[in-house]
Amino acid sequence: MRVKTSVTIDERVLRALDKAVTRSRSRSRLIEDAAREYLARRGRAAREARDRAILDKAADALNREMADVLSYQDDV
Repeated sequence: MRVKTSVTIDERVLRALDKAVTRSRSRSRLIEDAAREYLARRGRAAREARDRAILDKAADALNREMADVLSYQDDV
């Protein structure tokens, strides 16, 4: 469902948006697509931060395990 809303945008940004508008992509669609992209980027960044925290928490144990595995390899 689409909802009509009003936003205040800097005049220069509005002019740039209007230059980017095409016959198949209205100003509203352009702004909606940009907002979706921004929100998706924020979501990815949050997931990556959570993953990084999990890896950081387990880093010492993972490094010890890797050192143990590497110790079994022969020098060629």
